Amino acid sequence: MMHPDEIRRIIAGGLTCEHLQVGGDGQHFTALIVSMEFTGLSRVRRQQKVNEILRGHFDSGELHALSMNTCTPDEWRRKLAGG
Repeated sequence: MMHPDEIRRIIAGGLTCEHLQVGGDGQHFTALIVSMEFTGLSRVRRQQKVNEILRGHFDSGELHALSMNTCTPDEWRRKLAGG
């Protein structure tokens, strides 16, 4: 079973993040990932990029489910501003 801090560490090790928040109950996790590396990528490609970082943990069954919200820093600032 994985801990949210471990997932956060793994994502941060493979992706430069301006903001990264991971929560969960040991089985199902959520992540908010803000990265310049998402610029110009579709929502699907962004999630694929994160899944590639975590692939070994998904393949081993150690990580079962991760729901993610992926944003560029500009998108994140607009969301925070309510727009």
